Amino acid sequence: MQAFPPEELGVLGERISAVEAGFRPADLSFIANPYPVYARLRDHAPVLYDEATDHWLISRYGDVNALLRDRRFGRTYLHVAGHAEMGRPEDPPELEPFWHLIRDGILDMEPPDHTRVRRLVSKAFTPRMVESLRPKIQAIVDRLVDGVQGIGEFDLIARLAEPLPVEVIAEMLGIPPADRHLLRPWSAEICLLYELNPSEEYGRRAVKASVDFSAYLRGLARERRRTPGDDLISALTQVLDDGERLTEDELVGTCVLLLNAGHEATVNVTGNGWWSLFRNPAQLARLREDPSLVPVAVEELMRFDTPLQMFERWVLEDVELHGVRIPRGAELGLLFGSANHDPSVFDRPHELDLGREPNPHVTFGAGIHFCLGAPLARVELAHSFGTLLRRLPDLELVEEPRWKPAYIIRGLQALRVRA
Repeated sequence: MQAFPPEELGVLGERISAVEAGFRPADLSFIANPYPVYARLRDHAPVLYDEATDHWLISRYGDVNALLRDRRFGRTYLHVAGHAEMGRPEDPPELEPFWHLIRDGILDMEPPDHTRVRRLVSKAFTPRMVESLRPKIQAIVDRLVDGVQGIGEFDLIARLAEPLPVEVIAEMLGIPPADRHLLRPWSAEICLLYELNPSEEYGRRAVKASVDFSAYLRGLARERRRTPGDDLISALTQVLDDGERLTEDELVGTCVLLLNAGHEATVNVTGNGWWSLFRNPAQLARLREDPSLVPVAVEELMRFDTPLQMFERWVLEDVELHGVRIPRGAELGLLFGSANHDPSVFDRPHELDLGREPNPHVTFGAGIHFCLGAPLARVELAHSFGTLLRRLPDLELVEEPRWKPAYIIRGLQALRVRA
C-alpha cells in the first residue's frame, strides 16, 4: 500500500509507516505533545495510512475542513450499505447496547434521519434556552469557587472543571439533584469506546453504562411526557414539527450525546486551557489585566490545545486526495489538533495568542455535524474562566500535570493549583 505519493515523500523516505512518522497514539510522550509530529505529517504526508489503527490520517486544515462538509464521507455508512458491503466486520453482539444507544444520537446519523432529528432537537434546544441558563451557570461556578477559596492547594479539574458541565447539563435536562452523581461515571464509561483500539474491558464497562443510562432516561422521559416540567427532557418529549416527534430511542440518544460531548469537551478545554495559561505567563497576565478578552481567549484555548484530537469519517465511495486513492469502506482520522495548528491558516500557530482574531478553528467540527452544544460550551467556559480570573487572581500551578493515557479525548489526570 502506498502511504503517500512520491512527490510528498520529502525527508521521511519511501513507504514510511505512521509509527515511523511518529504517530503513536498509545505513547504518553506523543499524547503530551503531538504537535511536532503533526507538523511533519502536514509537510510530508498529508494523507497517511496508519495500519495500527486502520485509519487514513488527514492532517491539513484545508482537507479536514473540506472533508467535514463533503457528503462522500459520513459519520456512519449504514444509511447506504451494510457492514459486509463496505468490507467491514459485523458489530460484536456484546456491544449491541452501546451501538444502539450511540446510533440514535444525531452525531452518528446521516440524512435524512439526521436532518429530521436535528430539526426536532433544535426546536427544543434553542439559543434562548442557552441564554436563560446564564444565571444558573454563574451560580454553579460561584458555588464551586466558594468551595476552594481559602483552602490552599486543590485539583482544579476535580473541584471545578469536572463538576461544572455535569451540573449544568443536569440542570438543563432536569435530572433530579439526588441522581446527578450518576451522570459523570456513566459519561466517562461510555466514552471509553471512543478511544482507538479499546480493550474488551472498556467494551464491557461502556455497555453496562449504556444500558444503565438508557434505562434511567427512558423512565425519566416517560414521566416527563405525562407531567412535563420546565426542562429540556420535557421539551424534547413535547416537540412536534410537521406531525413528527422524536422516538424514545432518539430522545435518549440525544440526551446521552449532550452529556458525553458537552461534558468531556468542556472538562478538557478547562484543564488543558489553564495548563496552557500557566505555561504562557505573559498571556495569563494579559488576560488578568483585560478580562474583556475572555470570550476571544476561550476560542484560542480551544484551538491551541484541542480537547478532541481526532474525529472519524467513513469513506462512502472511492476518492483520491493528494494523489492517494482511498477506498470505499475506509475510515478517515481527521486530525483536529493538527488542523488547528496549520500555519497556512493560523499565523504562528504554536504561539498562544489570547487576542487571536479571526480564529476559524475546527474544534466544534463543521458541516451538518457542527456541534449542537457549541453555544452552551462557550457560555460555560466564559463564566468559568472569567470567574476564576476575578475571584482567584493569584491562582498558580503547584506541579506539572500528567496526561491521561487517552488520545482521542485528550486531557489531564489532574491539575494541582494554589489559590
